[in-house]
Amino acid sequence: MFSHRWGDDEPSLSAIRDHSIYDMPSRGGVKKLQQFCKTALEQGYQWAWSDTCCIDKNSSAELQEAIGAMFGWYRRSALTIVYLADVYGSGSLVASEWFRRGWTLQELLAPHTILFYTRSWTLYKNLKSPNHKIDGAVLEELERSTGIAPRFLTNFSPGIEDARSRLQWASSRRTTRPEDIAYSLFGIFNINLSIFYGESAQEALGRLLEKIVSWSGDISILDWVGEASSFHSCFPAHITSYGTLPSPPLPPEEQSQIVTQQVTPSKALQKFYGSLTKSSLPRFL
Repeated sequence: MFSHRWGDDEPSLSAIRDHSIYDMPSRGGVKKLQQFCKTALEQGYQWAWSDTCCIDKNSSAELQEAIGAMFGWYRRSALTIVYLADVYGSGSLVASEWFRRGWTLQELLAPHTILFYTRSWTLYKNLKSPNHKIDGAVLEELERSTGIAPRFLTNFSPGIEDARSRLQWASSRRTTRPEDIAYSLFGIFNINLSIFYGESAQEALGRLLEKIVSWSGDISILDWVGEASSFHSCFPAHITSYGTLPSPPLPPEEQSQIVTQQVTPSKALQKFYGSLTKSSLPRFL
């Protein structure tokens, strides 16, 4: 399967139907598709799949089905080829825009086997590993770029567990259509909701958060900072509000110390309060 950042001239299903892609003009998105298919063939595969031209986006029913099934498709792929068009030569993959797009989060987490290719269609850093997801150096770069621990990168399970962390992974990502920032997370949370292109991003995100809370009872997703959503004031208006993970709870012994400190005024505070009671200023009782 293919994972990449879309360009402006990607070939659609109707554009390639009944055509051999190798007979089409080799430019733009078609050239990228041709190279992807050649690379898949070099890796020993007779069939290849690209999201640009293997889904009929004019069919709302097919699009709904595809979005709901996408995580599973990438999970079951024998190999996912990731093309980083903005990584040149020995450049670092962490600088790629691919890591800041919404849909590519599940395309990173779902596959068991991934190979990263640079702009010139050479393997990243010429690594000969059959799976870059198990390469120690690559895993370090991925963790540094995404904030996702290696154990999730190599063995991720979709679901609503630890929902707050999963929202944090998506918080710095963007989508061309605002509502897609929520739709792109359906597979990661293993949640099936209806797709309504044209609804607001706040509505789409609100529906997702509402489902997570109702299924899991996890109120940690109510811990955010930013603008409140018009969908519900308990939810944020934007995914960016989850950019910082909440602080872990303090151990019981430290909590008791804080309580003690709060109920036992210090000598300095007692002295300050005494000075106020003797002043001519209004007092608040």
